[in-house]
Amino acid sequence: MTTKLLTPAELSAMLGKPERSLAQWRYLGLGPVFVKIGNTVRYRETDINAWLDANTAQRTGTRASA
Repeated sequence: MTTKLLTPAELSAMLGKPERSLAQWRYLGLGPVFVKIGNTVRYRETDINAWLDANTAQRTGTRASA
């Protein structure tokens, strides 16, 4: 099974967040899980979607339960 791998630049554009924020999220363990291939970071499309689903809210102060 092949899944699309996104670069930090691609995910940054998709989320409208700076790449620096993604790096900080990786350090803090807050963002989507990522794959390290040598010195490069990639994000699986399926992991991004799972992270987005887990962080979807109906209203302020709530999180969706998956």
